[in-house]
Amino acid sequence: MSTCEPSPADRGASCVRDAVPPPLGPSPTVELVDADGACVGELPVDLAHTPPGRLHRAFSVLVVNGDGRVLLQRRARAKSRFAGRWSNTCCGHPVLGQDLARAAAGRLRAEMGLEIETLTELGRFVYQAYDPTSPFEEHEYDHVFLGSTDRDPLPDPDEADAWRWADRAALADDLSEHPDRYSPWLPQVLAFLPTTV
Repeated sequence: MSTCEPSPADRGASCVRDAVPPPLGPSPTVELVDADGACVGELPVDLAHTPPGRLHRAFSVLVVNGDGRVLLQRRARAKSRFAGRWSNTCCGHPVLGQDLARAAAGRLRAEMGLEIETLTELGRFVYQAYDPTSPFEEHEYDHVFLGSTDRDPLPDPDEADAWRWADRAALADDLSEHPDRYSPWLPQVLAFLPTTV
């Protein structure tokens, strides 16, 4: 087990790297990171998303089918951030010290009812976005994972109130014409998707 020390700005925060069980629901805290993705502490979710937002670790999952279509979800109206917008298959925050692929697989199962054995990390990026319909702001160090299945999802309606398999070219056109219909991080997530998948 190793401990990473919080920065002076995060007095009272701690960061312990250890094996932890997957959460039953969204993590009550998030892992704060620096610009290189190194852990610097933890903070409750709402505080981390209070403007201007604190940089924290997150993951985004993309699922494609055998035809190369991308599975999108529409974020439920009850979501505290970017509710009602179309987004990637699922996303979330790992519990402090949790294996990211394990966290992503657990979230995929909880949100979309999909069991996918292998998720591959495609890359990572940092983004920041204020939600004009809520008091919150995203500032995330986002790890992008890819999985594949031909099964349709069975989403939790508290997480996703609609879903669709999207043709990539049509999705790119709609994103360009109607960006407010989509989560602000979706274009960057899609940029990691290999053209051959």
